Amino acid sequence: MPKITSVALLIVGTFLLVYGVNATSSVSSSLNQAVSGAPPDKTIWLIVLGVIGVISGGIGAFRKSS
Repeated sequence: MPKITSVALLIVGTFLLVYGVNATSSVSSSLNQAVSGAPPDKTIWLIVLGVIGVISGGIGAFRKSS
């Protein structure tokens, strides 16, 4: 994977992760969690995709090229 793609994936993954963590403390998320006992699906997907993006982008960006 080219370095620029890895860095872009790392940046997007970080953005999604921060956005997902911030979404967990919103009013609608708190209400949904109080009723159903679990955070909304959107929040879970944002965090999961953010973690995947950070891990894969970090591996690609910091791996030595051959």
